[in-house]
Amino acid sequence: MFVMKVSETVSLKLLEQEDAEELFQTVHSSRGHLREWLPWVDGALSPESYRPVIAMWLQQFAGHDGFQAGIVVDGELAGMVGFHTINWTNRSTSIGYWLADGHQGKGVMTAAVGALLDYAFTVYKLNRVEIRCGTENLKSRAIPERLGFRLEGIQRDGEFLYDHFHDLAVYSMLAADWKV
Repeated sequence: MFVMKVSETVSLKLLEQEDAEELFQTVHSSRGHLREWLPWVDGALSPESYRPVIAMWLQQFAGHDGFQAGIVVDGELAGMVGFHTINWTNRSTSIGYWLADGHQGKGVMTAAVGALLDYAFTVYKLNRVEIRCGTENLKSRAIPERLGFRLEGIQRDGEFLYDHFHDLAVYSMLAADWKV
């Protein structure tokens, strides 16, 4: 199975069906925080709700359409990071991520997204990577800003969250901008 070492304590790995319980517990423990920014949290109410999602992620990887990886910190699932899909014609993708409460503020997500950028530009040979974050989600926005992404603009009412729309900040990184 695919595993990518990010640092001494952080690695990325494809999740398998046996990870459904830990994934559920990780999301459940941070449900209040995650729900503020992610539209799928309320639909994930048991480990069983993750089984079809994990199958879809494994199919995505097998189909050479990017991947969704668990972020493992000191052997514990701490969050997820991945490529939404890959547009091979335009050699572009977008990255999504989330991190459980107890692992924030330690550089984990910056390192994980940096590892994905390196993979996108050196392994997949893509030209463009995009990240979209809620304009008010300052912790999430700090990731592309720290990594040198360029803010392209604001997508007004770019995402529907449960009962309202919110604006998205659109960031991009080009292969020519990435420092290997």
